[in-house]
Amino acid sequence: MGEIESLIQGYRRFHENYFDADEQLFNQLANGQKPATLVIACSDSRVDPAIITDSKPGDLFVVRNVANLVPPYEIGGGFHGVSSALEFGVQVLEVKNIIVFGHRQCGGIRALVDGIQEGAAGGEFIVPWMNMAQRAYQRVLADHPHGSSDEHARECELGGVMVSLENLMTFPWIKSRVEQGKLQLHGWYFDIESGEILAYNTERLVFEAIR
Repeated sequence: MGEIESLIQGYRRFHENYFDADEQLFNQLANGQKPATLVIACSDSRVDPAIITDSKPGDLFVVRNVANLVPPYEIGGGFHGVSSALEFGVQVLEVKNIIVFGHRQCGGIRALVDGIQEGAAGGEFIVPWMNMAQRAYQRVLADHPHGSSDEHARECELGGVMVSLENLMTFPWIKSRVEQGKLQLHGWYFDIESGEILAYNTERLVFEAIR
């Protein structure tokens, strides 16, 4: 069976076992969405936030990109896919939570740590995109100067989550909602090897396992 045929078969199973089995839910969703949580996740095929959190359709408003990065607020030229999704999720849908959802073995972070040779695949768009996490990498090098490449990547994955949380607060309409108590920001990290989620503790300033 080819890849596309496998997807078609999966759709048929979804329609029979999921869509038809919960017709009331999808009738409600046909009238609009009202998710409480916006998730900024990586495009990595192994890390699907809806599956990991066992969420139903309509529960999560999900933005996915390389290394789950949030650019800082700016309204200059260019296309702003992440920023427009944030604007819609926060100002229109009025979500109550934003989760930056990082993960172990992130290819984008690995490209930042190991570098991409000039002219190699991934250098045209990935390199400038990953420069947003450069300050996280510099912090890692300062704190762990003798660490291995794998150790640097792991710490930088966590640091990339923090960079995105910091950048979220540069959006005035996010900052004001956080200060008013209408919106909460969360940093999560999924360990693919152990299946564990670490959450950033804002009081202790560390990532801790969710129990």
